[in-house]
Amino acid sequence: MHILSVATVIFACLLATGSAEQAHAGQSRLWSAYDSVLSNAKYIDLTHTIEPAMPIWRGFGNITFSQAVNKLTGKPFAYNKDLFVANAYQLTTDQMGTQLDAPAHFNPYFAASDEIPATFTLRKLVVIDVSNKVATNSSYAASVDDVLEWEAKHGRIPQRSVVFVRSDWSKTWPSVDTDVFPQVLLETVQFLHLQRSILFHGHEPLDTDMTSDFASERWLLTRGYAQAEGVTNLHMVPPTGCLLSTGFPKFLGGTGNYVRFVAVCPPDWPQGILPGSTPEAPLPEYKNALVWNSQKGHRSRS
Repeated sequence: MHILSVATVIFACLLATGSAEQAHAGQSRLWSAYDSVLSNAKYIDLTHTIEPAMPIWRGFGNITFSQAVNKLTGKPFAYNKDLFVANAYQLTTDQMGTQLDAPAHFNPYFAASDEIPATFTLRKLVVIDVSNKVATNSSYAASVDDVLEWEAKHGRIPQRSVVFVRSDWSKTWPSVDTDVFPQVLLETVQFLHLQRSILFHGHEPLDTDMTSDFASERWLLTRGYAQAEGVTNLHMVPPTGCLLSTGFPKFLGGTGNYVRFVAVCPPDWPQGILPGSTPEAPLPEYKNALVWNSQKGHRSRS
């Protein structure tokens, strides 16, 4: 199937709308691009749900969910008394799940989470697939040759793009091995940044490599580069042609970010969902109520 790049279609749309601006004074070219392209694009969530029992790096403590307590009554908020409920979270680290590592994680002189610019929000997405090699070697490390092999098929990696390495490690989440996992070699991240000038790279495991001194991650973060970890569903994304939407909270002085990654793919791509294909406004009403489950330690519908 021929897949047109979302960015290419948007660019063509902007050129077309340029000549039409006189006839449609005041119309936003970005809105036109949304109507022509993004409203028909396929959206794929690349994010793990944060939950109490999720895998986490062995050095961090477990996280817990609880019911938020009304400080005036000392009791959990309740629909019948307070008109609403709320949750409370004990998060032992900002380094868990699908995340965007801020350079301050390893170097206090570079950006913290709240200092990452808003321009990270939307970029071209490259997916380099090494899953076949990982299938025969669970600790396979993505190499520069893997990058060059991708480029031989798809062309040079665009500058300031995001490069995700697909390993399919996340397919068994949450039953994953956090000690033996697919890696990204130091020379590979160096090549991507120094020779291809990417914005950041990402991978499915919760670490970049298995070295005792965090070689790849340490090189990146101590030099001011961000990186993504805990990415999922890359098997649903084509190697080229999509955009990446990145959203994250602004924790003051944060060293990491809980992040929501969404791939925005061409309309003719078979994976993903279309805007409006599922209830959005209002959102769907469920058969079962969301209630606090003390055994599970979180709210659930069962």
